Amino acid sequence: MLEEISNYLDQISALVLKVPSRNIEKLAMIILEAYERGNRIFIFGNGGGSATSSHFACDLSKGTATSGKPRLKVICLADNVPMITAWANDTDYTNTFGEQLKNLVEKDDVVIGLSGSGMSPNVINAFKVASEAGAVSLLLSGFNGGMAVEVADSAIVVPSEDMQQIEDVHLILCHIVFRMVRSRIWGENGSSRQT
Repeated sequence: MLEEISNYLDQISALVLKVPSRNIEKLAMIILEAYERGNRIFIFGNGGGSATSSHFACDLSKGTATSGKPRLKVICLADNVPMITAWANDTDYTNTFGEQLKNLVEKDDVVIGLSGSGMSPNVINAFKVASEAGAVSLLLSGFNGGMAVEVADSAIVVPSEDMQQIEDVHLILCHIVFRMVRSRIWGENGSSRQT
């Protein structure tokens, strides 16, 4: 069992290092630019990606709050279970995120979708809605990025076919991006106090 644990941790470590740092920096900069403009960030995903999107939205919303500065406007579209089930039941599951975006998304907002395979129709459809509205769409994926990479404006693709390891790396990337965004909002030394 110890060998299995060690092997898994070694694989995750190697996988994280395969993600280009410039892609991570680009995601953080896009979020910061939206913050400076007063635009909103929408995040969503399915399954493990749903949990990570909720976690990421919480970090960005609460974790960046500081006295005397505007707050980052972040909404997780995966959190409203009644809304998701209503759209899925009355139309189709592929509409669960896109239809929510139609009510909310505006030009220059940022739309972040998590899809381990890059083949989630509801994520792909949401990116299409974002594009029509003039919003920026960003994908966190694995495998080869799937069909979602073709409709997203930008993507970070974890080079793996192991869904659990892809999801592990997605959460690590979200934490890195959150810390980068927080340090810029708080000031370079990151010494501001949360409110």
